[in-house]
Amino acid sequence: MPTKPPMNTSPFPGFDSPAAGFDQPFELLMACHDRVRRSLALLGRIITHVKIHGHDAQSRSAVADVLRYFDIAAPLHHEDEELHVFAALAHCGDPAVVQAVRDLQDDHLAMATRWTEARAILLTWRDHPAPSPLNAATHAVLDAFRHGYDAHIATEENLVYPAARARLDADRLARIGAEMQARRRG
Repeated sequence: MPTKPPMNTSPFPGFDSPAAGFDQPFELLMACHDRVRRSLALLGRIITHVKIHGHDAQSRSAVADVLRYFDIAAPLHHEDEELHVFAALAHCGDPAVVQAVRDLQDDHLAMATRWTEARAILLTWRDHPAPSPLNAATHAVLDAFRHGYDAHIATEENLVYPAARARLDADRLARIGAEMQARRRG
């Protein structure tokens, strides 16, 4: 009789990455959004865990995962959007799309600022043997970071990505994918 693999009982389970490659840049961008959502959900679980149990090895490990994602992958994702999606729409002639792109660019700046604040807290949680407990100010900073992505991702997926995809032919999509891949290797 086959045995089932053991269930992961950690409050911070790992991630399964959707299959999308550089030959499909928009699918890759959407997969990045899925990883953003999972990383933000993980951050939410960490906050809950710290409230109930305090800081421990599990929370420190999970914090390291969140830090790694938002320090490495998220900035590359934003750069991909700025260079390839937003640039394709800067002069598209649709005032709603142009305004959405401007708003998303402003969001990227605000997200970077919120990440700097959240990162400082998370570094303390990861690196100090007895970090301070979660308080209202810390919770507010982490919540502002977590919830700053909600409307942003919805606008990209429902308005901006479809508008950009419609403007890009197969050759341009291939070049975009190659450039995205080169940035990650460089």
